[in-house]
Amino acid sequence: MRILFLGDVVGRSAREALIKETPRLRESLRLDCVIVNGENAAGGFGITAAIAEDFFAAGVDVITTGNHVWDQAEAAELLAREPRLLRPDNYPPRTPGRGGGVFKTRSGEAICVINLMGRLFMPIASDNPFDAAERWMARHILGRDVAAFVVDMHAESVSEKMAMGHFCDGRVSLVVGSHTHAPTSDERILLGGTAYMTDAGMCGNYDSVVGFEKEKSVRQWATAVPGGRKGSALGEASLCGVYVETDGRGLAVDVGALRLGGLLLPTLPSSR
Repeated sequence: MRILFLGDVVGRSAREALIKETPRLRESLRLDCVIVNGENAAGGFGITAAIAEDFFAAGVDVITTGNHVWDQAEAAELLAREPRLLRPDNYPPRTPGRGGGVFKTRSGEAICVINLMGRLFMPIASDNPFDAAERWMARHILGRDVAAFVVDMHAESVSEKMAMGHFCDGRVSLVVGSHTHAPTSDERILLGGTAYMTDAGMCGNYDSVVGFEKEKSVRQWATAVPGGRKGSALGEASLCGVYVETDGRGLAVDVGALRLGGLLLPTLPSSR
């Protein structure tokens, strides 16, 4: 199976780039599944039903989120009715929505996708993400129950993300970090066969501060004076993510970073 995960989508320019490029990427990389973290898609703050539908229409299969999932007023109702839109699974049990699911690709194969959130340095308290991952891996055995298994670990801490990668190694296809909006260059296949990347980076304009207006952000950091709500940076966006190809057991045989458009040096994985 060929899977593409794209990191946090920040604002309008990133949405437009994603909608434009996803059909092309599906064809050129012969993708079976596209997963996107959409928690900042609505101007940097949450996601709306209209945006989610635009993503699905463009060829996105599953949307993950994180701590900004509740920023839009419609979030709870949207999460309750749309199974392809996930929130962190390790929120309390009464939280609306789903933290994971098993989805069918266009070829009919089953892929399990789960959304977890780290606890270190995060603004929202959550349950233990390792316990949540264990529950999903026990219910959906890779290579037996599902053809592929992807974990979005939405976390600030590099060590927490790396620990999750090793915790899941050999039992999932990909563990990829989101949240920090800066792509790391450590994509690799772990010893047990799980592909790993500490952070996929953001889809957004990198002439910014993590996707937001740089002037307001710099002023706030330099003066410690709150500058009000910052808007997402306009201008050409870069799409950032990670591509994984799996074998018949659901383990990774190829992994590569994707950076397309905007200010970053481009890199495209090759599809065999």
